[in-house]
Amino acid sequence: MGKHRKLGRPTDQRVAMLRNMTASLIDNGRIRTTESRAKEVRQTVDKMITLGKKGDLHSRRQALAYIYDKDVVNKLFEDVAPKYEDRNGGYTRILKLGPRRGDNAEMVIIELV
Repeated sequence: MGKHRKLGRPTDQRVAMLRNMTASLIDNGRIRTTESRAKEVRQTVDKMITLGKKGDLHSRRQALAYIYDKDVVNKLFEDVAPKYEDRNGGYTRILKLGPRRGDNAEMVIIELV
């Protein structure tokens, strides 16, 4: 595995945040967040879509082990993953919005392509 960003949080909070952001991105199609969080979420979303493309029971159980919401996993396997059957990775796009007013953090929109 490569180096992961710590995002200024303890490990349990960071993992929970990334799981929730991954589920939100799959469910809604796009989310607005900071650039460093978006780059971390991109990795997990790409892995989840790859599991969805496999489509077997083992992949579904692996996705459910990471994303706890069954409705989101069903949407991943039935709606989202079939769109990317002919695509080999690169399922997300990051669009820069500019700095956030309060702390000047670089804001982005991450969306499914």
